[in-house]
Amino acid sequence: MKKTILVSVLALLCGGGLPLWACTNLIVTRGASADSSVMVTYAADSHQLYGELYFRPAADYPAGTMLKIYEWDTGKYLGEIPQVAHTYSVVGNMNEHQVVIGETTYGGREFYDSTAIMDYGSLIYVALQRSRTAREAIHVIDDLMQRYGYASEGESFSIADANEAWIMEIIGKAPKYNKKGVNVNKGAVWVAKRIPDGCISAHANQARITTIDFNDPDNCLYAKDVIKQARQQGIFSGKDEEFSFCDVYAPLDFSGARACEARVWSFFNRFASGMDAYLDYAMGYDLDNHMPLYVKPVRKLTAKDLADMMRDHYEGTPMDMTLDIGAGGSGLPYRWRPMEFEYEGKRYINERAIATQQTGWWFVSQSRNWHPAGIYWFGVDDAGTSPLTPFYTCLKDVPEPYRQGNGSLIEYSETSMYWTVSRIAQLAYLRYDKIGAEVRQIVDAHERGMMARLKEVDRDSRRGGQENFLADFSSHSAQQLFRRWKELDKYLLVKYIDGNIKRQNPDGSFQNNGYSKSIPASPIQEPYNDKWKEQVVKDHGKVLAVPQP
Repeated sequence: MKKTILVSVLALLCGGGLPLWACTNLIVTRGASADSSVMVTYAADSHQLYGELYFRPAADYPAGTMLKIYEWDTGKYLGEIPQVAHTYSVVGNMNEHQVVIGETTYGGREFYDSTAIMDYGSLIYVALQRSRTAREAIHVIDDLMQRYGYASEGESFSIADANEAWIMEIIGKAPKYNKKGVNVNKGAVWVAKRIPDGCISAHANQARITTIDFNDPDNCLYAKDVIKQARQQGIFSGKDEEFSFCDVYAPLDFSGARACEARVWSFFNRFASGMDAYLDYAMGYDLDNHMPLYVKPVRKLTAKDLADMMRDHYEGTPMDMTLDIGAGGSGLPYRWRPMEFEYEGKRYINERAIATQQTGWWFVSQSRNWHPAGIYWFGVDDAGTSPLTPFYTCLKDVPEPYRQGNGSLIEYSETSMYWTVSRIAQLAYLRYDKIGAEVRQIVDAHERGMMARLKEVDRDSRRGGQENFLADFSSHSAQQLFRRWKELDKYLLVKYIDGNIKRQNPDGSFQNNGYSKSIPASPIQEPYNDKWKEQVVKDHGKVLAVPQP
C-alpha cells in the first residue's frame, strides 16, 4: 500500500463573484418525498469543469499512511493529513452508507488562511469516505477544519443521509499569524440546521441560515465561537439572540438575491404556496423580506420532480428567460456570459436560472432507509438537454462513458457521454423551441421509464446477490443510454440540418419525395416567433421592407 493517497483534483469554480456564481442544491426530506427517500440535488456549474463520475472504492490503510490534499478548484498542493484505517466507498458525492454532500459557494466576508490545508472540495470527499451519517459528516468536517485550517471562501453544504437532511454554512476565521508564520486563529466558524421532516429547502450561492437555536442540538449545531469571532472582527455587536449568521458573515446585496436566492425562490414557488410574498425579494427589490430557510410543499415530491426542477429557466415567472428578445427567435433560455452588461451608461443583468449551459455534471440523490442501497442519478452537461442514469451506491466500477480520464474539455472523446450530450446541446441551442423540445421529450420518456423500472430492480435485488446485481444493472443501464444518445446525436443532425425539419412517417423514419429513396420530401420551414420579427423590423425594417404596390 502506498504511503500517500491522492484526493481528486478538478477545476470547479463555484463562487467568488457574479460572473462565477454557479451551483444549486435542492433538498427534500423523507416526509416531503413520495417514496420516503431523502433527496438532494447538485449542479456543478463551471465553464472549466468536465463531466465525469468520480469513484473512490472502500479501502484499508496501514498506520502512518498520509493523505495528500490538493485544492479542488486549482489543483494546488495544500499539504497532507493522516489517513484513517478504513475509508468507505463513494460514488460521485454519495457514499455506501447513503450519506450525500452537495455544495454552493457564497463567498461572504473575506477571511483566508494561507497556511490552511482543507479546502471545501477536499472536505466533501474526505468526509464522505469517513462518515456513516449526516451528523457524523458535520462533525468530521468541523474536526478537519479546526485541526488543519480552512482554505476556502464561505460555503454552504447540503448534508443528508437516509433519515435526515441538513444545511451547514461555513466561513473561515480571520487569521492571526505569530512571528513564526503560524496561524493562531486557525479553522472556521459554522452553523448547521436540520431541515424539519415534511419540508423542502435549497441554497444557491448565498448564505441562508439566520438565527441560531443555541439549546436545540437535535436540530441545530454550531461552532461555539461563531459569535465570538464576529465580535472580535467588529462585524457584530448586538445580543447573542439577535445574531444572524448570513446577515453577519455574508450580507445580501442585489446580485445575491437576483442571481442566487431567486433560484431558491423558483423551487419554492413551484411546490409551495404563498411564495408571491417573496417575489420582490427574489428579484432583488426588497432585501429585508427574508425568504424562509425551508417551506412545506403542497404535495410530496418525486425524483422526477427534482430532475425537472434542475431544468428550470424561471418559466412562468417574471424572470422567464424564454420570453424576452434575448431568447432570440426560438425561445432559447440561455444567456452567454458575462452575466452583466452595460448600455448607454446603465447596468443590466442576464438572469441566472438553475439550469445553465456551463454545467459539468449534476445529480439527484435518493437516500433510503428502507433499502440498503441508495440511488445516485447522474447526468453530464446542461441539465436541460441531459438525461439522468441511475447508479446504485454499491457500484463496483464506473462504465467507460462516465469514467474519469475519458476525455476532457480540451480533448474530445468518441466514447465519452459528456461530449455526446454536449454535441446534442449545441445543436439544440440553435433552435431550442424545436430541437430542445424534442430532446426534452426523449429525456422525459427515458427518465420516467427508468424510474418505473427501478421499482422492479429494487424488488429483484432482495432475492440474493444484491450488490452485484445492482452494480451490474447500473453499469449496463449507463452503457445502454450512451449508445442510445450516440444514435440520437446522428438522428437530430439528419432531421434538423440547415434549419429545415425533415418530414417523418408514423414509425419515425424520414419521408422521401416519392420518387427516390435518397431524396427527402420537401422539408418543413417554420418561421421565427413574433417577438423576434418585431425586433428585427424595429432595428432594420426600412431596409428589409417589401415595397407596397
